Amino acid sequence: MPTYSNPPTLLPPYGLYSQIARCDGPLYFVAGQLAVSEDGSVIGPGDLAAQLREVFRRIAAAAQSVGLGLQDVVQFTTYLTDRELVPQFYAAREKLFEEIYQDGRYPPNTLLVVAGLVEPGVLVEVQAVLGAEVKAVPGA
Repeated sequence: MPTYSNPPTLLPPYGLYSQIARCDGPLYFVAGQLAVSEDGSVIGPGDLAAQLREVFRRIAAAAQSVGLGLQDVVQFTTYLTDRELVPQFYAAREKLFEEIYQDGRYPPNTLLVVAGLVEPGVLVEVQAVLGAEVKAVPGA
């Protein structure tokens, strides 16, 4: 599990994230996830909160596939398609993080506002870096 810190030499975070993360084990890089169904349709059209829930569900599934969870995220990078979505993003993320990070330890996050994403109608994309501690192999 990563450790997080907010050194006094940096400004406090603007939201639910930490300034620094440290990981003692291997890193896994999860590609940006979108709220798009298998048939290519947008999940939750026009609903940033619904899209963000789906994106985090997918990141959790990716983490689980390598034996990790969302508590093992070292860093998020978030892309929004409109600056006006930032307050909605903060509100939706706060609800998600109340469930995911109940201990109040939040991974670093870089938030970018972009002109658009690969699929029209997608409002948010999130990529993640996961970190696992190195664990001793029994009997080694």
